[in-house]
This record gives sequence, C-alpha cells and structure tokens, in this order.
Amino acid sequence: MKAVQIVAPNEMRVTEIEKPVLGAGEVLVKIKYVGFCGSDLNTYLGRNPMVKLPVVPGHEVGAVIEAVGEGVPENLTPGMTVTLNPYTNCGHCSSCRNGRYNACKDNETLGVQRQGVMCEYAVLPWNKIIPTGDIPVKECALIEPMSVGFHAVSRAQVMDNDIVMVIGCGMVGLGAVIRASRRGATVVACDIDDEKLELAKKVGAAYSINSMTEDVHARVQEITNGFGLDVVIEAVGSPVTYVTAVNEVGFTGRVVCIGYAKTEISFQTKLFVQKELDIRGSRNATPEDFRAVINCVKSGDYDIKPFISKVVKPEEAEAAMKEWAQNPGKVFRIIVEL
Repeated sequence: MKAVQIVAPNEMRVTEIEKPVLGAGEVLVKIKYVGFCGSDLNTYLGRNPMVKLPVVPGHEVGAVIEAVGEGVPENLTPGMTVTLNPYTNCGHCSSCRNGRYNACKDNETLGVQRQGVMCEYAVLPWNKIIPTGDIPVKECALIEPMSVGFHAVSRAQVMDNDIVMVIGCGMVGLGAVIRASRRGATVVACDIDDEKLELAKKVGAAYSINSMTEDVHARVQEITNGFGLDVVIEAVGSPVTYVTAVNEVGFTGRVVCIGYAKTEISFQTKLFVQKELDIRGSRNATPEDFRAVINCVKSGDYDIKPFISKVVKPEEAEAAMKEWAQNPGKVFRIIVEL
C-alpha cells in the first residue's frame, strides 16, 4: 500500500509498504486524511531526537472503518467515520498507576516513537478508535491537535472569572482558545502572525497581542488592570515564550506548558516563589478531551474549515513540508489526502 515516509533529514518519499493484517480485538481503518503536525516538521528537519528514521509520519487522522476483528464491540462497524487515539500506555508506570494514561512514561505516539499512519490503511486496538459521528472526515484530522489544547485548559483548571493568555495560536493553541472561552474565561491570544490572531478572535479570544509589534507586558497590564494574568498557556516551546509566561502571569497564577524548548532556559526563579505560582506540564490528551472536541465541533458553534491551510496528495507532501519549513508562522495545518 502507498505511504509517505521521511527517510532522512530534509528527504521525504512516497513508497510501498505492507498492508497491515487485522487480528482479534483490532480495527482496520481506511485512512482518508492525515495532518502534518509540529513533530512531523521537526522530524523532517532532523530535530526530533525521539524519532528513528526512516519513519512514516502522521497521527492526526480522519478515517473510515474498513473491517473489524473478532471481539470488537458492536458499536464499531464498517463505514463509520472515526479518528484515532495515537498514544500508547504501558499500564505499569506511575502515570498509568494514577490513571493519567496520557502521560505514560513509555508512551509511543504514532509517527514519533513508532511508525505513523500517513498510509492507506492502519490497524489499531479497538479502544484506540474514536467514532466522530457526522463530522466530515477531512475535519476529523483536526480533532487530535485540538484535544491537546483542550487538555491544557483542563490542566489549568480554567474558570469563568479567569483571564487566560494563550501564547501560540497554531492548531493546539486554537484548541486552548476555544475551550477556555467556552468555559467563560476572558481569553487573550498572543502570536507573531496577525492572520492567526484574527482567527483566534473569531473562535473566542477577546483580545489579541502581536508580540512582534506590540509591548506584551504593557498590553497585559492594560487588559488586567495591572494584576497580571490568572492563567498562561504556553503552546510554542521557545525560551522567549516560556520566560514571558512566567513574567506575565499574576501572583498566585497558573502556568501550563504544552510545548517544550529545545534549549536550556534561564528563569528568575524568585518569581516562582514570590508569586506562589502553579507551573504544570500538559501532555497529549485524554479520551474525555477527544469527546469534548467532538461535541464542540458537532455543536456548529465554530467553523474549523479555515484551520486547514492546504490539502495535498502524497506526491505533493514534501513540497508542502518545504514550504512550511520556510515560513512556519503562516501555516495552521497541512492535510495529506490518501
């Protein structure tokens, strides 16, 4: 079957791989659409230490059930539109023991620590198949990254009287904007691209700050009447944005980090203590987060089609990736149609 494969840094090809064999307790899905995410871009650029090349990328999926194996629950039937939970969990580490399977110490995400699904077919355990109802299959490829943003809002324990700044308005950040605003919070979107900020305002942000052209600190002080932010969600993973998050959150505020920096960062650690901050990581997403995104999309309150920057065929995937690498700030999601 046809597959897209990253074979070396800055080298991608379309190749043929074996079609997977369906077993008991498993579901065979026909992959329709797969999104390129930031981890795929880092892999392509040779900056992802978790990936062993060559690798089939992809874990943001819109698919249709082709067949089901013996022992699969009756609610999963051929023809259903689905997305995938791309994470694994060992069941034995401290995270799993505490019921936080999304943060499993030995997690292997599709397309990162194991082969992904940018190919025509995939087989997964039935409990990793997530029905999406009448959501168009192309838009199903947006559910996983939005779920990661939704999870960060839960980690931040966002409430209706909070002022929340989301730094980074890519797909994950937009998910955080949507969920925080749905919880009644006042959301401040912060990014370096005006187009992304405009879209963030369309899906719930009350304010926007372009950190390239505006004084972030002055604007935050203006918006919060000098108190600082109740919550900052960092969805970029750069030293500058990490420091900004700690500096701009108010006393007794919460900082939630989704992205992780590739280099060491120097903090004024006295702020951790003086402000009595809660600083939390946010990793992947839970089944509850997936369901929340699906219900949100089904509500019709948001038009998520503009989140798709481009749809390409496998043969066009490398050109699209090169274009993204040259101008990453201008891309929401590139979707590959299988």
